[in-house]
Amino acid sequence: MSRCLISQKEVQSFIERCMVAVGTKQHHARSLAEVLVEGDHRGHYSHGLNRMDMYVKDIQTGICAKDGEPVIDKESPATALVNGKNLLGPVVGNFCMDLAIKKAKEVGIGWVVAHGSNHYGIAGYYAMQALKENMIGMSFTNTSPLVVPTRGKECTLGTNPLSVAAPSKDGDSFVLDMATSAVALGKVELHERRGDSIPEGWGCDAHGKITADPKQVLNGGGLVPIGGSEATGGYKGYGLGMMVEVFCGILAGAKYSNHVRTWKVTDRVADLGQCFVAINPENFAPGFTTRMADLLAIQRGLEPADPDAPVLTAGDPERANIAKCEKLGGISYHINVVNYMNECAKRVGVSPLLPCDKIIPE
Repeated sequence: MSRCLISQKEVQSFIERCMVAVGTKQHHARSLAEVLVEGDHRGHYSHGLNRMDMYVKDIQTGICAKDGEPVIDKESPATALVNGKNLLGPVVGNFCMDLAIKKAKEVGIGWVVAHGSNHYGIAGYYAMQALKENMIGMSFTNTSPLVVPTRGKECTLGTNPLSVAAPSKDGDSFVLDMATSAVALGKVELHERRGDSIPEGWGCDAHGKITADPKQVLNGGGLVPIGGSEATGGYKGYGLGMMVEVFCGILAGAKYSNHVRTWKVTDRVADLGQCFVAINPENFAPGFTTRMADLLAIQRGLEPADPDAPVLTAGDPERANIAKCEKLGGISYHINVVNYMNECAKRVGVSPLLPCDKIIPE
C-alpha cells in the first residue's frame, strides 16, 4: 500500500481545525497539534496523527475539559503539584515542563507532578524542552491499564513511558523516549489497521500467551513488559512500569494501576498522573556537555557487529527520520491512516481534508 507525503504545516493545521471544530480553544488545539506532528516527524507514528480521533472523541463527549488552564496546588522552590483541571494532556504537559525549567533555572532542579491530566503524546516532547536551556529533562506518565505484569494475565499497568533528554556539544543530545511495555499500543493498532501481524513478544492473548495476532492483543489480551517473559527479563520492564507509576499516579495523587479508566472508554475522566523534571548541569560538576559528547562518541565509534548497521545512541533513529522528512519535503503517512482521519474530519464538518496527491512507494 502506498503512502502520502504531507507537509508538517498541513498536518498541524488539519489537527488544529478538527479540534477547534469540536470546541477546543485555539491555543489548546495548537499545543496538541504541535505534539502530535512532532511525534510523526520523529518517526513515532503511533503517537501522532494516528491518535487524533481519540482526542476529538474526548472533547466531543465532554469527558475532557475544553475550558480553563492548569493551576498549582502546592509548591516549593524546587517542586510543584499541579492540577491539570482535566484539560488536554499537552496543555498540562507544557505548563508543567515550563514550570520545572523555571525552577531549575532558579535552584538547579525542578520536579513537577500533575494530577487531573490526559494523554499527552510522546514523553520525549516535554523532556526535550529542557535541551533548549542546556538542561537535562525527564518526563513520565501513567496510562490506562494495557500491560500484563510478569506471571499475570490481566492488565494492571499502563505502557507508562519515560523520557530522558541530555544536552551534548554542538546541538547533539541523548534522547531516550520509550514505553516500559515491549511496544506502545499504537504500534499494535497500526498493524491491526493495516491488516498486518505483529512480531512475537509484543503482546499476549486473554490467557497470557504470546501472540502475533494484533486483534487478540487488542480484544481481551494485552501488551507485555520490556523483556517479554520472565525468563528473558520481562520482570525488569515490569519493575520500570511500576517505577513510573510511583512518580506519577502515586506521587501526584492521581488515578493509578487498574483504577485508571479503560483505554478509549470515556465513561469517566482519566485523571492521569504525570511527572516533569528539569536539572541544570551547571549546579553539578563542570564540563557536562564535553563528557556527554565523549560518551556518545564512544558508543557511535564502536565497530558494529553488522557493517551495514552502525551502533546508535538514543535519539539517533529519530534524527534520521527527521532528516528523511526534510529530504522528502514532508511526512509520509500510510494512506489508510490518512483516509481514516479524513473520515473523522468529515464527521465534524472540517474542510479542507488532508491532501493525498503526493504518493510515494511504501
